Amino acid sequence: MSRTDDVVNGIKHMILNGELRPGERLPVEKELAETLGVSRGSLREGVRALSILGILNSRQGDGTYVTELDVAQLLAPMGFVVDLQGDGQAREVHAIRRLLESEAARLAASRITDEALEEARVLLEEAGRILDKTPEDHDRIIEIDIAFHRIIAAHTGNSVLTGMIEAFASRTVRARLWRSLREEGIDRRTHGEHYAIWRALYFHEPENARIRMANHLLGVEDSLPFLPGEDEEEPPIEA
Repeated sequence: MSRTDDVVNGIKHMILNGELRPGERLPVEKELAETLGVSRGSLREGVRALSILGILNSRQGDGTYVTELDVAQLLAPMGFVVDLQGDGQAREVHAIRRLLESEAARLAASRITDEALEEARVLLEEAGRILDKTPEDHDRIIEIDIAFHRIIAAHTGNSVLTGMIEAFASRTVRARLWRSLREEGIDRRTHGEHYAIWRALYFHEPENARIRMANHLLGVEDSLPFLPGEDEEEPPIEA
């Protein structure tokens, strides 16, 4: 194990033991290096690694602080792991998304607030108006799609699940946009599926919400074999 690993593990141990709390400033460099038994160079490398992971935040001229340890931020690097899988594992990524979001819908059905339901309803009504126009605004449809799913994830009562959903869902936008552009009538079908999910949430039916979400996301998975290869033209996507 390298000295940098000693720093990373040492600071993590201090956080887990309550010696360092969210938002708290780390001891001065000399003192912390002596506590961990490492050089200042190794300490700086370890601090940089923990900053990348969202655990620490170095403020120029003010020192280094423990972040608020927001779960979504801490899970963000998992999105990179998903990115590494490439298109060859797209079905696996979407299958995990389906499992996570189906459970999210089940949990949210018992916890979602009236305000959140109203927010989701307004989004669905906007999507319906867009679908009645020609040409359709596919980019806005996808934005509404993402926002609708995020409302559900935010009301699971499980911050870890919410963070994992965000890491996976943000990596499926390409497939969702391509499906919207390629499959005739798919936006209207998706809108109907979203509304069925919303009704299950509105009536607080956990199992119905889970099934509706699973069926909806299975449709996305069924479209995966038709995604363009590297030599085919793709629709433009905002970064």
